Amino acid sequence: MKLSVVIPAHNEAESIAETIEATVAELERASIDYEIVVIDDSSSDGTGDVVRGIATCHPRVRCVRSRGRPGFGRAVRAGLDVYSGDAVAVMMADFSDSPADLVRYHRLLERGFDCAFGTRFGRGGRASGYPLSKWILNRILNAAIRTLFRHGYNDTTNAFKAYRRGVIDQLQPLVADHFNLTVELPLKAVIRGYSYAVVPISWTNRRHGASKLNIWKMAGPYAFSLLHLWLEQRRSGLGRPSRRLAATREDLGRAGVL
Repeated sequence: MKLSVVIPAHNEAESIAETIEATVAELERASIDYEIVVIDDSSSDGTGDVVRGIATCHPRVRCVRSRGRPGFGRAVRAGLDVYSGDAVAVMMADFSDSPADLVRYHRLLERGFDCAFGTRFGRGGRASGYPLSKWILNRILNAAIRTLFRHGYNDTTNAFKAYRRGVIDQLQPLVADHFNLTVELPLKAVIRGYSYAVVPISWTNRRHGASKLNIWKMAGPYAFSLLHLWLEQRRSGLGRPSRRLAATREDLGRAGVL
């Protein structure tokens, strides 16, 4: 199973090289067939030049310049239009996500799950350097999502997830332009009955630059996406997902992720 890693990057010249190099090393160590697709989201700091320089040494790395307006969701959607793998993971450019967790995701997809989700806040998960104010807002939003969609998963808003190609194809069209895509992708998959496993993952706050997420500016887009998805769930008659398959510890053990 070839894994594509889509990395949206807006002005991440200080972080993107470390992110790519560590990801390449981890995937090659695990003998996983892969490609890394960096979407240069209208960067003005030379992010694209850094990626193209790395690509001269790593032919499985490529840089695609975003042609539309900037926006996290638009950049991810651009990556989902051009990836070539049998499965795809969305990963952040700031080296906050652990490349080792990509291997765990890949093993779960190979095991037969349609989607692989991570949690930073469940048993075994870790969020290092997470700002307190952001943590409070994150916990409130995720609690609201659990209440609305009754899926029991506590880290829906984290972008770092993986999906089989067939799932991505059936989730189209994706419409979120900004960080609200982080809820549109997984909730569509859950509502439409695709199986998923949830595993503990680690997250480390960025060392360079500043976060691009402004939660107050994103309140409207998040609310729009959640309302749209909740109405889809109601129309479909799914009080809860018809094929919800959260992994047991035995499943994860057989998949080699515990």
